[in-house]
Amino acid sequence: MLAARISLFYWAIFLIIGLQTPFLPLWLDARGLSVTEISIAGALPLFIRIVATPMVAYVADRSGDHRRMVITLAWSGLACTVLLSQSHHLWPIILLSTLMMLTTSSIMPLTETLAMRAVRAHGLDYGRMRLWGSISFIVATLIGGAAIERWTGSVVIWLIIGAVALTALAAHALPRPDGAATGSARPRISRADVAELVTSPLFLLFLAAAGLVQAAHAVFYVYGVLHWRGLGLSATWTGALWAIAVIAEIALFARSGAVLKILSPLSLIALGAIAAIVRWIAMAFDPPLAALVVLQVLHALTFGATHIGTVHFIAQNIPPERAGTAQALQASVTAGIAMGGATLLAGQLYGPFGAKAYLAMAVLGALGLAAAFMAQRRLRA
Repeated sequence: MLAARISLFYWAIFLIIGLQTPFLPLWLDARGLSVTEISIAGALPLFIRIVATPMVAYVADRSGDHRRMVITLAWSGLACTVLLSQSHHLWPIILLSTLMMLTTSSIMPLTETLAMRAVRAHGLDYGRMRLWGSISFIVATLIGGAAIERWTGSVVIWLIIGAVALTALAAHALPRPDGAATGSARPRISRADVAELVTSPLFLLFLAAAGLVQAAHAVFYVYGVLHWRGLGLSATWTGALWAIAVIAEIALFARSGAVLKILSPLSLIALGAIAAIVRWIAMAFDPPLAALVVLQVLHALTFGATHIGTVHFIAQNIPPERAGTAQALQASVTAGIAMGGATLLAGQLYGPFGAKAYLAMAVLGALGLAAAFMAQRRLRA
């Protein structure tokens, strides 16, 4: 079943993300890297992906075979991860960890392109496939935390190797491109198409809207847990609040098909922006635990609704031959430029202002809302 094969791949790729994001720094620390060196290893892929991910997607769009590119990236990532496990010196570790993380980040927009192509061609429900990635992320963090507690941080790399190997195998089950068997011609993206895409006012407004709403999570992602602990919140409740957010996100993904019959993609992004304004203003005033539970449920909108709106906007408004490049540009703007800039802003504000730094994130949400409204007006025109 096509939906099950795509869901399996989301499960596999998010195992990598769920292990790599929170736990790779522990392995780097076990290898003897300093705090500064670990930050370099973590930041370098974020900057390189701004250019690398769209380039990879452009090549995939040119070939018309996104599946083959995903398979190539997955096996290349496995090779880099195995070599990384045997590295003990600074620069080989930084080089190989960067390559490993770049393969993962480049796979994601191609996966979204394949999934949305299946949605268009076969009427599949994107949210019900994508939710397996969110479930997998939770499972990966639980497994990683338990394994580290039992065997220390040195075990992390072997868990990641297992996850990357599963991803490489699952990639072979992804759907082949239309016409692959018959050799029929498929449209190819050109440099002129890319130039038209990146100069389109509608597409740029869409990028601004989606990027700003997602970037508004920066203070929460970087300092949220630290701030809660400073307020005396237990580790148990901290974990529970994170779980509530992801469960709410999964619930929205499960019903996204019905939601999209009511709201357009840009309306979903606007809804995410409104929720971001409410959520981050409330977080700035250190609400009580009961209110935090409600605010964490809003993650279904600030992240989930914005993400669903993003992938469906591209599917509905970008020609199929440009979809991979469009997804990659969106990923680079959101996770690279916007989130990187918001993270730097959060670092400057949290130290002197504490929780009041969330007010700046509410401003980003408001700017995202304005961009979504402007994009909607241009789309109607």
